[in-house]
Amino acid sequence: MEQNDKIEAAVFRRLLAHLDSRKDVQNIELMNLAGFCRNCLSKWYVAEAEKLGQEVDADAARELVYGMPYSEWKANHQLPATPEQLAKFEAIQAAKK
Repeated sequence: MEQNDKIEAAVFRRLLAHLDSRKDVQNIELMNLAGFCRNCLSKWYVAEAEKLGQEVDADAARELVYGMPYSEWKANHQLPATPEQLAKFEAIQAAKK
């Protein structure tokens, strides 16, 4: 199990590095295509830490995922969602209900 944990941790770090190299890919695009985004990853991180009895601050988790404070990432890399992106997101959310 320990080796598996190391592999999974390495894969997670690789995923974060990949997302960091693709700052051009917006969270709304990730949500529309894959059903999750960088914010989801940070929320999952907090949730899994809680299951293990660890407290992780949501802002710290976001910084881990984004590689910088979220406010900095948002100011430098996040574009406003287009009407088309928002419409697709809403349609996907409505279909889940």
